[in-house]
Amino acid sequence: MDQILDEKINHAYQALIFQCKKNLPESDLPLIDKAFHFAGETLGNATWNQGEFILNHSILVAKIAVLELGLSTDSLIAALLHNVYGNRGIKFSIEEVRKNFGSNVATILDGWIRINSLNTGNLAFQSENFRRLLLTLSGDVKVILIKLADQLQDMRTLNFQPAELRERLSIDTWHLYAPLAHRLGLYKVNSELLDLALKFIHPKDYESIVEKLKETAVERASFVSAFVLPIEKKLQSRGFDFEMKARTKSIYSIWNKMQKQKVDFSEVYDLFAIRIILNAAPENEKATCWQAFSVVTEEYLSNPDRLRDWITYPKSNGYESLHTTVLGPGKRWVEVQIRTHRMDDIAENGLAAHWRYKGGKGGDEIDKWLRNVREILENPQLNPVDFIDDFKVNIYEDEIFVFTPKGDLLKLRAGATLLDFAYEIHSKIGDKCVGGKVNGKLVTLKYILKNGDQISVETSNNQKPKLDWLDFVVTSKAKTRIKASLNEDLKKEAENGKEILRRKFKNWKIELNDSIIRDILKHYKLKLAVDLYFNISVGKIDTLEIKEQVIGKREESQQEKLTEILPAQEIKELTFDNSDDFLVIDNNLKDVNYKLAVCCNPIFGDEIFGFVTIMEGIKIHRVSCPNARQMFERYPYRIIKAKWRNTGKRNSFQATIHISGSDRAGIVTDISRIISKEVGIQMRSIAINSEDKAFDGTLRVFVNDLEHLDFLIQKLKNIKGVHSVTRSDA
Repeated sequence: MDQILDEKINHAYQALIFQCKKNLPESDLPLIDKAFHFAGETLGNATWNQGEFILNHSILVAKIAVLELGLSTDSLIAALLHNVYGNRGIKFSIEEVRKNFGSNVATILDGWIRINSLNTGNLAFQSENFRRLLLTLSGDVKVILIKLADQLQDMRTLNFQPAELRERLSIDTWHLYAPLAHRLGLYKVNSELLDLALKFIHPKDYESIVEKLKETAVERASFVSAFVLPIEKKLQSRGFDFEMKARTKSIYSIWNKMQKQKVDFSEVYDLFAIRIILNAAPENEKATCWQAFSVVTEEYLSNPDRLRDWITYPKSNGYESLHTTVLGPGKRWVEVQIRTHRMDDIAENGLAAHWRYKGGKGGDEIDKWLRNVREILENPQLNPVDFIDDFKVNIYEDEIFVFTPKGDLLKLRAGATLLDFAYEIHSKIGDKCVGGKVNGKLVTLKYILKNGDQISVETSNNQKPKLDWLDFVVTSKAKTRIKASLNEDLKKEAENGKEILRRKFKNWKIELNDSIIRDILKHYKLKLAVDLYFNISVGKIDTLEIKEQVIGKREESQQEKLTEILPAQEIKELTFDNSDDFLVIDNNLKDVNYKLAVCCNPIFGDEIFGFVTIMEGIKIHRVSCPNARQMFERYPYRIIKAKWRNTGKRNSFQATIHISGSDRAGIVTDISRIISKEVGIQMRSIAINSEDKAFDGTLRVFVNDLEHLDFLIQKLKNIKGVHSVTRSDA
């Protein structure tokens, strides 16, 4: 299929995988690849009317879903497949999707199909259609997000669409999709959607603002420089770790202010805001922001009526920032936004950032909220056109507030237990916690906290974390600390692996340094050296493979390969043909240090090779073994060249024969007689199945060598009614 698809499509897909690798588990890549090939086989090089490849559009939507909206594998696959349905008569069943890609992907695409069955034109005048569309969107948050990703990609390429379609997509974006993005906290997406919609709904206004922003760019840069310089110096002198930047209002925001206040562009004074973004430990975020606020207000006069504290009391959608408006140079009012990097990420990326900081689980809270939205929408008395203005997302709605004995307020996830609280206070307190008191009453570790509880914790030096604690704690802090405590054994194993690797590198006369370790980690796609050492210690990573990767594919003698794995005494007992460096295998199989592989049952005369295993020494395989290709590709450093040597002694090798033909009375007797008459051949087993006047069977026999086996096969072929006799691998 790759050869059939346009080179641009293949290149776009490879770029998608490269860019998304760090966001997705590597184990998911084969399923993503399967989805791409499924879409490619269905759509091929089909294009939209304006010439864009349909599959290329799907790839770009998938990229937005993962990189800009923070979605995962199921959503990426749904994005790749979403254009397969309904294009040029192409159909597929949801059951087919569920079978191949799972129920989550099927649910998303089912919602997608229902969206596309609606006509969203003139939404404001078709309230029932609008209601049905919102009901569809509220079924699964991922349906909304994939639709937003698709809408954003459509808007980015709207220049190439017919005028009628440009107008309809822009109106849909303006009235529905941009507000949805805003209410989900996807501020960057909302801002871009509105700017693009404005570009096509009011093109002259849009171009005028763009041009005026260009004309005033130098003036704004000069003012910003004069404004930030004294603040920057003070923050640096007091040891703050920060960055400052000026954020210009979006084109739509400027246009909207001009319309509401009935002013010209030159009268919009707050064209930009100054943002101070601080590096701060999670426990010091609020204090650090307020300290920076005091520095700003020392330098410039603050307007107390314009102070907005969304740090102490975050917005319902999770937005956190400290806003103040100060009088800058030239008596010009300037808004200053003070926040940490975490807060800034949430402010810019909304829901996607919340998923990151909540361990990828923010979607659960959103799903619950969407179920509530659905219940409201199903009320026939509701005017759905007005409803969109009342959208609210509160990703903190499932959190509780509790108090320490000293009266300090702590915020925990709903469902948090006494043990979660103990870990929130300090990891060591959590490790030693044996129980506690809630509102003066004794409770166990598993007690589920409620809003307003006052809690004290009891500890014991004899207590230590237990595996079953992971079954009832809910906060990531508690889970992380418990796992860390339980992983002490892992650390000991890692120390052993580190020592193994150090000794190996010393034997290989190679310096083991940080650069080499980084290369090895990259090769195995590991993040930490401790993971590498652990895998070496438990045998999951082979030091021979590391050697191959570090020094390249240098040809080693067979004896050199074996010295890395087998004891020296065993190697001495092996025979090598030094002229060609072959391991020599006698046809006398007694008291040898190798075994014949049961997957292909080599016999004397077959072309063979040796494979060095970790636990079972050397195994001899036929070159035609069904597993040979995998061994040569994955473990080339374990392959040993081998050949037979005739000692003049006879031995028995097991061979499996497949036989088939026309069934008749006495044919099994004839087969048995042929085998029993031949000198040196022993029957191990015979299994014959007969059906519809035909038979087929499997014979297992012992023969002296390949020539002996070929002779027997010819004899069996001469039996009346026998059509086929072949050697099998097993």
